[in-house]
Amino acid sequence: MAPLLSLASATLLFLSAAHAHFQVQYPPTIGPFDDDKEGDAPCGGYTADFSKAATDFHVGGDAIATKSGHPQTQWLYRITTDDKAAGNWTEVYGQVQQSGVGTFCVPKVAVPDSYIGQKAVLSIVADGDDGMLYQCALVNFVAGVNDKIPSACTNSSSVTASFNQDPKLAALVASSTNTTSGGGSSTSNTPSSSSLKSAAAGIYGSMSGVRALALGPLAAALAILVL
Repeated sequence: MAPLLSLASATLLFLSAAHAHFQVQYPPTIGPFDDDKEGDAPCGGYTADFSKAATDFHVGGDAIATKSGHPQTQWLYRITTDDKAAGNWTEVYGQVQQSGVGTFCVPKVAVPDSYIGQKAVLSIVADGDDGMLYQCALVNFVAGVNDKIPSACTNSSSVTASFNQDPKLAALVASSTNTTSGGGSSTSNTPSSSSLKSAAAGIYGSMSGVRALALGPLAAALAILVL
């Protein structure tokens, strides 16, 4: 039976490796998940088409939900109104480091009101064990706050999250609507400790820190258990 057990173990390891990338749970992506192409920038092997219907994304706060198969993942959330997604990327939330395999959701990512009425590519980039991975969603920015938590906005009990700046991810943006990346925008969208607690718990409620000032070195040291 030893050979059979060895074969079974090898099969499990292979399957685990095959699913070690990440998937976007919300908003819907511009193409079905393709594990083999997820390393292709900027959208995991797909091209955005602005002529197609987009998902409404509320500038006052809306959810970005992901599921990672890596033991540690660094997240970058960025947008561009370039219909070719060829550049002009703007970071819209402080970079978050996820520790642990599973789902993670930031329930209220906000962007400046000036984006209302515009269509954009929302790019989620992960820096993990096997390099940079990319997924994109086509979004239409609308006014207000999304007060309805998408069912996909969940957090695994085995996951912890902390703010951490990744130089490789920072190099992928031209500007920022938060102050952690040193971008050119004067609008602050860096989450405070209370907002990350809310994000980790998947709760709307107390997200007033979404547009709070940067925490500086304290942010990088902050680690919060996902409930």
